[in-house]
Amino acid sequence: MMLFLFIVALCGVTIDGWSDTKQRSFKDDFKFGVSSAAYQVEGAWDTDGKGESIWDRYMHSHPELIADGRNGDVACDSYHKYKRDVELLRELGVDYYRFSISWPRVLPSGFPHDQNEHGFQYYDSLIDELLHYNITPMITLYHYDLPQKLQDLGGWVNPLSIDWFEDYARVVFNKYAHKVPYWITINQPNAICIYGYGDTMLAPGINIKGVTEYQCAKNILLAHAKVFRLYEREFKKKYKGSVGISMSINWADPLNNKTENVEAVEKYREFEVGVYLDPIWSKNGDFSPMVKKIIEKKSKQQGFYRSRLPTLSPEEIKLLKGSADFLGVNHYTTFLIKPSTKNIHSPSYADDIGVDLVYGEQWEKSASQWLRSAPYGLYKLCIFLNLRYDYPTMFITENGWS
Repeated sequence: MMLFLFIVALCGVTIDGWSDTKQRSFKDDFKFGVSSAAYQVEGAWDTDGKGESIWDRYMHSHPELIADGRNGDVACDSYHKYKRDVELLRELGVDYYRFSISWPRVLPSGFPHDQNEHGFQYYDSLIDELLHYNITPMITLYHYDLPQKLQDLGGWVNPLSIDWFEDYARVVFNKYAHKVPYWITINQPNAICIYGYGDTMLAPGINIKGVTEYQCAKNILLAHAKVFRLYEREFKKKYKGSVGISMSINWADPLNNKTENVEAVEKYREFEVGVYLDPIWSKNGDFSPMVKKIIEKKSKQQGFYRSRLPTLSPEEIKLLKGSADFLGVNHYTTFLIKPSTKNIHSPSYADDIGVDLVYGEQWEKSASQWLRSAPYGLYKLCIFLNLRYDYPTMFITENGWS
């Protein structure tokens, strides 16, 4: 198992959050990296022919959603300061830099006929600068910033998004497959679908609950699989790179050993993991059987004529099974789970799961409301994934503290 850790502590921390004070070291072959997302660092939101992204539109329309009202128009200005950024990476001594390509920067309309050479020149220069300092680039093809023009056509709930993403990936592979050995198709499909289509937390803020989360999940997983097969078919033999997908996976434990809490955490894991990872890594493919059963039953009770969870055809199950060389694990914290006692909007993803998330009383708080210090969860998560999916190769593609 290869791991990329971005922020780590060299001490042992127990389930209650206290250190045993023992000093530990990493093996000599352990690879360290740092990670960024285009919208969060590049700035230059409308420079040199870049198209509008869903985050450009969302933040310009809803500045109140950000605590201090700032958006990504300038951000860290990495578009102009990439050389200094790479110097900082060199000073940190990292082995890898994971960054995302802004789809609308290179294809302003989202379609391959409309290519922005200025955008490609930027990524060419960034990659060459990294290689000059022996820092291995890892590219995320999609980190939340869909071209707005494609969102106007429905975004990830439009089945045509599968083809749009494959076309975009082909253009990028043709440009950089000879330079870049590691590729992540999509960052955190679960966050994109749940918080961008079923809520307003992320762009595009569609907020149609209970339906769009699952339509998005199916399309985005199939888009990933199509791109994996594209690389496998046309680029892998020549360039011998690896293609994976990154998921947001926080650990969950029952609040205590009461039966209802143990059952609640099992259901939570099936929704958080089984919807997005089972189709790729499970022996039978397809969505989690428990999730399929729960959503079908609830859909009938709510007056739907069919399950709100779309079906995967035999051909789609085959396409998805094994469609990743590695799993990127974006892990930050742990939750304690109990059955929900809240009045939850129905239908919705939250209502389908039906659990409440709480934290250990001793867990240190961060600057982010949702983030608590519970480092043991990363270990338990890796064990769980290894047992469930027969030891997949895993990279820790996000981990940190605010």
